[in-house]
Amino acid sequence: RNPPLLGCFHKGAEGISFEPALEAPDRVPPGRLSLPSDRGDLWFLGCRHGLVLVFDKTRQQFMVWDPVTGHKHYIADPPGLDVTKYVINGAVFRSSAADVHFQVVLVAIQDGQAVARVYSSETRLWGNLITAPVTSESSDLFVTYVTMEPAVLVGHALYWILSGTSSHILEFDLERESLAVIRMPEYFSGVMWPKLMQANDGKLGILYVSGLTAQLWKRNTDLHGVASWGIGTTIELDKLLSLDPRDVVIIQGFAEESHLVLLKTTTSLFTLKLEQLQFKKLFDTKVRCCCYPFESVYGAGNIHAFALPV
Repeated sequence: RNPPLLGCFHKGAEGISFEPALEAPDRVPPGRLSLPSDRGDLWFLGCRHGLVLVFDKTRQQFMVWDPVTGHKHYIADPPGLDVTKYVINGAVFRSSAADVHFQVVLVAIQDGQAVARVYSSETRLWGNLITAPVTSESSDLFVTYVTMEPAVLVGHALYWILSGTSSHILEFDLERESLAVIRMPEYFSGVMWPKLMQANDGKLGILYVSGLTAQLWKRNTDLHGVASWGIGTTIELDKLLSLDPRDVVIIQGFAEESHLVLLKTTTSLFTLKLEQLQFKKLFDTKVRCCCYPFESVYGAGNIHAFALPV
């Protein structure tokens, strides 16, 4: 059974705050999973498998944090990735839910090429520097950096959106430990705030909201291994939710294990299960910053059940 969506993190001047989503008796006490900081120096990079990846700007270090146990694991600087010069994003993951050890992948665009390194908490070492030219089948590709949107895990690969003059995606294959650049559909050139997600058939998807209409695109591969994009689903949100025509709907994130899309309106946060087109209101909120869904198992008896390697 997949862990539940406990709630959402959001970053503010006082650190990383947690907003619970479950009803009593499963509801996590407000503030229990927050990470306070009066310096406003914590960058939230993403969460997965009950762990959160944070960049501590003051210490210039990456940290893996288990909000349920409270344990923190600081990671040595990645060789070959200059955190003071380039925008670096990353992702954390475990090989299995019961594994205390984890891995961290950091990616960046440096000097015209994509670079990555993988850290293992078991060996406490960084792997070799992995590089790939930032090239495309067209000549208009100009990538400046990896956006700070959290990665999405689809199959055995992690994906990030790249920023530049045209729309592209950075893929890191976890099995091959290789990088590749994927072109988005032409439809997304100049489009703001598309979100990567896993489609209901396990393929890479892009979800985009325009007005009160959501569109899901999917990346399909034919028998010859040739990949192409196509529209998978179109959803008229105002027919499923009671929305004011002037309301603004923004995609806030994707809960990978629950397979839920988080949608924020002017006043509330909702989840959308695409397969059944089921909406559920989580809570009212006026927080304007991004909300990051957090899935894990929480209970009074497991607060110190597992400890991260220190």
